[in-house]
This record gives sequence, C-alpha cells and structure tokens, in this order.
Amino acid sequence: MLQIPVKEGESIERALKKYKKKFERTGVLKQLRARKQYIKKSVIRRQEVIKAEYVEKLKFGE
Repeated sequence: MLQIPVKEGESIERALKKYKKKFERTGVLKQLRARKQYIKKSVIRRQEVIKAEYVEKLKFGE
C-alpha cells in the first residue's frame, strides 16, 4: 500500500499529484496490462531482440 505523507497546510491536489506519480513509478498498471493476455516466452524474447537491434541502429546509425 502506498503512503503519502501530507505536510501541514499542503493542498489535496498536491498530495494527489504525489500519489499518482508514486503509483506510476511502481509499474502496477503496466504489469496488470501485460498480464491480461499470456505471451509466450519465445515471443517476448523475440520482441526484446528486435528492440535491441532498433536501439543499436539508432545509436550507431547505419
């Protein structure tokens, strides 16, 4: 459970903004979306390889 310390006189909007940012950093929503549908290990690995090739191509520019 996330806990956000709220200082004296701090607005609710500010506290909500902190909460949303902290929640986003945990990656819960991203993990939930990934678990909605099963993806085989081989497909995940293939996607990682393709992404690595793409990033490398961007870095060294062929």
